[in-house]
Parts: sequence; C-alpha cells; structure tokens
Amino acid sequence: MTETLERPVGASTNPASETARHWLGAFGDALAQGDPAGAARLFTKTSFWRDLVAFTWNLKTVENPAGVEDMLRETLDHVVPSNFQLAEEAEEADGVVTAWFTFEIKVGRGEGLVRLKDGKAWTLLTALYELKGHEEPMAENRPMGAEHGVDPDRKAWVERREEELETLGYTKQPHTVIVGGGQGGIALGARLRQLGVPTIIVEKNDRPGDSWRNRYKTLCLHDPVWYDHLPYIPFPKNWPVFSPKDKIGDWLEMYTRVMELNYWSKTEATHARYNDEAGEWEVTVNRDGEEVVLRPKELVMATGMSGYPNIPNFKGQHIFKGEQQHSSEHRGPEGCEDKRVVVVGSNNSAHDICASLWEVGADVTMVQRSSTHVVQSDSLMEHGLGDLYSERAVRNGMTTHRADMIFASLPYRILHEFQTPIYDKIKKLDSDFYDALEEAGFMIDFGPDGSGLFMKYLRRGSGYYIDVGASQLIIDGKVKVARGQVVELTEDAVVLEDGTELPADLVIYATGYGSMNGWVAGLIDEATARKAGKVWGIGSDTRKDPGPWEGEQRNMWKPTQVDHLWFHGGNLHQSRHYSLYLALQLKARHEEIPTPVYGLQEVHHDGI
Repeated sequence: MTETLERPVGASTNPASETARHWLGAFGDALAQGDPAGAARLFTKTSFWRDLVAFTWNLKTVENPAGVEDMLRETLDHVVPSNFQLAEEAEEADGVVTAWFTFEIKVGRGEGLVRLKDGKAWTLLTALYELKGHEEPMAENRPMGAEHGVDPDRKAWVERREEELETLGYTKQPHTVIVGGGQGGIALGARLRQLGVPTIIVEKNDRPGDSWRNRYKTLCLHDPVWYDHLPYIPFPKNWPVFSPKDKIGDWLEMYTRVMELNYWSKTEATHARYNDEAGEWEVTVNRDGEEVVLRPKELVMATGMSGYPNIPNFKGQHIFKGEQQHSSEHRGPEGCEDKRVVVVGSNNSAHDICASLWEVGADVTMVQRSSTHVVQSDSLMEHGLGDLYSERAVRNGMTTHRADMIFASLPYRILHEFQTPIYDKIKKLDSDFYDALEEAGFMIDFGPDGSGLFMKYLRRGSGYYIDVGASQLIIDGKVKVARGQVVELTEDAVVLEDGTELPADLVIYATGYGSMNGWVAGLIDEATARKAGKVWGIGSDTRKDPGPWEGEQRNMWKPTQVDHLWFHGGNLHQSRHYSLYLALQLKARHEEIPTPVYGLQEVHHDGI
C-alpha cells in the first residue's frame, strides 16, 4: 500500500492547529526566502530533523539549529520546497503540538510530521512519497487493462508479459538488479515495478518464499500481522496473527506473480564488477545452469539484514564425532529423538530450536554465553506495539502507513526515551516471570539503558527473544541452561570455560550472522566491501554497535560510499516502509533526475 496523508485542511479555531499552521507558514516563508538561518531559528535548542529523501536524497537526521542550518545551506537551492500545508487538525498533549502536513519540492511531493514545543520544532520528519510526472498508476491513475477498439496487431496481456519475461536480461537490460529474493527483494521489486523501473530479482532458491520454507519447521513470525503487511497488498483479515513460515512462503510466491515481478529463481549471482567506462554493473549469474551476464545501472543487495553465518571456531571441532550445524542449516527436529543436543546461543533462533527439539524428546541444553533480553509475546503486543500495530489500533483509525510514519518520526537519538518506560512497565507487570527465569539460571537484560527489544534490534539486530513458549521450558528445567563460554569440543561433548562438559550428539550454533557487506566481499571483492563498510547499527557505542554516532542505520536504504551499490532488508515492517524511499532514489536515477546527496555516510567500521 502506498498511502499518503489527507489533503490540507482549511482555517480552524483549534489552538493546536493555529500553532502548527503558524509554524508551517513561518518555516515555508524562510525556505522560500532562501534563509537557512531563519528556518533554523524555528527549531528548539535540542531538536531533530529526520529527512527521508525529500531534502537530502538520503536518509539523514540532523540535530539542533546548527544542523538544520547546515543542511539547508547545502540543499535549499536545488530542493525548492514550497506549499507547506496542514493535512489534518493538529493535536496537543503534555505541551507538545503534533501536526501532520504536506509539501512540495521541485521534483516531487512530500509529507511529514512535526512536534512543536513552545511554538518551535522539537522533532521534524519530512518524507518524499512521489516524483512529479512519475506518479504510481494507482486509484484514479490505475491502468485501463482492457484496450477498447479494434487493432489487428493487438497483443494480449499474457503475450506482452511473456515477451517481457523472454527479453529482459537478454536482448533488453534491466536498470536495477536485486540480489536476494526474500521479502526485502520482493517488496523493493514491487515498488520498482509500479514506478516503471525495469528490474530483475535473482534468487538461488527454487521458488519465491523458499527462504522461509527451508528453515526449521516450527519457525513463525514473532511480529504480529498488523506489523508485517507488504506494499500494496495487505494480508487478509482472516490471516493469523503470527504467520507460520510456510504460509509466509506461499504468500510471497503468490505476491511475486500478482505483482508481475521479474523474479529469476534457481539463479545465483556468482560475480559482479562495475564497468566505469560503460557506467554499468556486469553481474554474472547462473540461471538454472545457464550463465547470463546482466548489465544494470544499479545493484541492490537484498540478502536480509545479515551476512554470512557466524560459525565459531572452537578447539576440537574436527574431532567431534557428532554432527555440527549452524542454525541456518537446521531443518527441524526430525531424527533428533533421544539425541543429546547442545545449542550454542540464547536468542530467538536458539529458543525456537530448543523448544522444537524438546517436543520430539531430545535432551536439550542451551549454552548462554551472555545475557539475553526476553519479552513475552503478549506483553510486547499490548504495550510495545498495540497503539500502532494491532486490531485495537485499526479500530481507532490507525492505518499501516500512519503507524509507519509515526514510528519513523521518532529520531534514533531519543527513541530509547520513548521505549524505556514501556519496558519498565513490562518488567514490573511480568516480574514473576522474570524472577522464575533468573531462578532457573537464565541471565536477563533489558539493554544498556533499559530500552528493550526495539533498540537492541536497531543497534545490533540480536540479543533478544520474544517468548512464545520456550521460556517456560527453561523455567521448568525441561530445557537446561549452561552459562559460560565454550572453549573446546571433545569427541562427544562441549566443554565450557569452567570445565563443565556437556555430552552431545549434535551441536547447533545459533550464533548469528556477520555484517551484510560480507555478501559484497563474496560477490564483488573485499576492497569494495571495506569501502562500503559495516551494515546495520546506529553508532550507539553499545555492545556490538560501535560508535561514533551515525544517526541512521548504517548503509541501509540509502547511498553508500560505493556508487550505484545499495543495501535493502530488515524485518517485514522495514522492508515495506523503506522500500518506497529506496525505490524513489532508484527511479530518480533511472529518469536521470539530479540527486545531489547531502551527508553521505562516512565509513568508520569495515565490518569484514
């Protein structure tokens, strides 16, 4: 779904709306007069402006009046912003006026959300949603479909579609190639399809959705359905709250067909290089045994938010007589009945795998090497997501787009201040649960500042478990917990640093993944991967998220230090929301619209 805010409202006696209208007028006037300093004075001393493509052709957050002024000095002349209008009545709570608005720039149209304190901007979100002259064919602009009249040379829709499938990548080249056909690649492919950007998605699996089907059989989404819609086609109202992996796989397969995506399954990208002279990539793929060289202008890595599996190197692994697997290789508990299984790791995958192994009668031990944030699914849904993504939110008039924009409008610098009270409440309400877990020997944390799940996800993409039942197995002693670091494997056991030996027939490494630019090292070369730098994290200077402060997700959905190379992924919510902004950036380049990037991210960590 590509939704936008409602159209501007007229005069109002609502004091909050009057305050917002006054600020929008003053802000628009300062911009029209080419006065960055004047615009900056309309922001509070501590303030944040998050821009999604509209002003910066980037995903960029600037802070405080000085940051606002610097950005506007660099961007104002070519952006030419205008027509700032209140989109609906503003609201005021606790001294903060919240107002939705629309605006235009020279080449497109945008929408935003501003929060005002004492008449000045505290937080501002601006987001481009369409390019002028390149609007998506939707609603009143939808295609006719049928061609009325008489034409002896008429081609039916199926003939045109078959011709496209036969020629794109062979006699005609795509503008964009997306490497990875999971939910991220599919969502971006759908956006680009609607924008008329010739695109091929390459995926090594046999069918769309296999990246889900091929995981362990009990895997399901831990995020609720309201959080997980794809662009354009929401899940139906009878869709389960938590989607089983195979059901998601079937939905993705259906989606690729209905959205007419050029999806090359059974296709593996084997090498890529950028041809500076030709101004294009040369991407070599093996398409079901046939070598094909694609020559796109833009290359997108959509392999998730993670890189290659992290497989630890322990002494004695070569002498262990049992089986060793990374969690990504684990297909399920079949054949594990009566086996002694040691799962190294204590986050989502580790818990899911332990629970499914226990169900078939395996003797399961989880090795917890560091503390884990745990939140019960019901508590997360009620207190963490309920106001934005729930049936209650839908009844209250919340749309997916509006929820996405509200979430995006909270700058990462202060997001923990909104999250910490939520987890303080959960910690108190579920105190008996947490006490029981700790009594069972499980180490719990709520993040370095008590901000819980979302901040851990944004900072490091790991370190948490959304409890859907495995915690009770730990509390009851049905899944054993061993704390400490693994130092070696013997022929039949895992040995911890304190000398504890854990007998094992199977060792599963639920040890996560490396940085996403690891895929670049494998596909292009290590030098390019290092130039692009580490992917994911915001520079919070917390565990696994080293500083300095970045202000946005490293390298995701925006220009990188490697021209024409992009990264796309994240959970379903992020793939849905941020695919629009990446698609607009790619569309602009396809149409040769100038895209001067403000604040191109520096590389502080190579991630290799």
